[in-house]
Amino acid sequence: MSNLLIPNPKEAESIHIIREVAAQFERPVLLFSGGKDSITLVRLAQKAFYPAKIPFPLLHVDTGHNFPETIEFRDKLVEELGLELIVRNVQDSIDQGKVREERGRYSSRNSLQTTTLLDAIEELKFDACIGGARRDEEKARAKERVFSVRDDFGQWDEKNQRPELFDMLNGKIHLGQNVRCFPISNWTELDVWEYIKTENIEIPSIYFAHKREVFFRDGMIWTANEHVFREENEEVVEKMVRFRTVGDMTCTAAVLSEAVSLDDVVGEIRESTISERGARIDDKRSEAAMETRKKVGYF
Repeated sequence: MSNLLIPNPKEAESIHIIREVAAQFERPVLLFSGGKDSITLVRLAQKAFYPAKIPFPLLHVDTGHNFPETIEFRDKLVEELGLELIVRNVQDSIDQGKVREERGRYSSRNSLQTTTLLDAIEELKFDACIGGARRDEEKARAKERVFSVRDDFGQWDEKNQRPELFDMLNGKIHLGQNVRCFPISNWTELDVWEYIKTENIEIPSIYFAHKREVFFRDGMIWTANEHVFREENEEVVEKMVRFRTVGDMTCTAAVLSEAVSLDDVVGEIRESTISERGARIDDKRSEAAMETRKKVGYF
């Protein structure tokens, strides 16, 4: 880890939040997707407890439709850092009849993750889940507190949130409740990329421009593979693309890009006039798509 002594107010705030989570909760866990935000959280957690190891496990809710590059990177990172990784699979929830696989043109397993996540929280008795959501991503996330209390059904009530005056974080909860904690809530997408560049953090290759088979639908660039529904008249072409945000393959669109280095990516983000969530297909289902998912327990 580099730059341990260089002041960075946002990094300091995030490290403070992570330490507060460890101090106030008995069973915290870091929600890890293999994306840039959760990778940044791992680096921040390293710094928060250095030279000790990160004192809580990582939890990945695997849809079974993740990008292979992301899964490979996840396993490599966990092995290199000696971290505990817990994986729970959406396919198990489907097999148990708890959720039903979507069908058709816009089918995705993204929303099905909620049931798998809530089951894992209950099974493993986690009282705090650290996530990489940021307020600049989407309007529902902009309304959420750093310590966001969920009821005993995992639900979020945006009208019943605690004040967080003077950076005072209240982790007191009732039996059955749990808290979602967002250490980089005040960061922007550009902040994350500049931090990755400054810290020289390794990230999955799909964040950089590469050739990929894709097709165009609704003004977005969809990945062509066996998990994504495609009409016969939707032509597959090879394009130079990268991904600004990484989720399930069925809900993550690519962007045309020539950015092959961190400097290129940072420059591209500086010039962009569209939010990274503009490439999330699941957010296009309705104006309140994210808020609706969060209310029932989504990340």
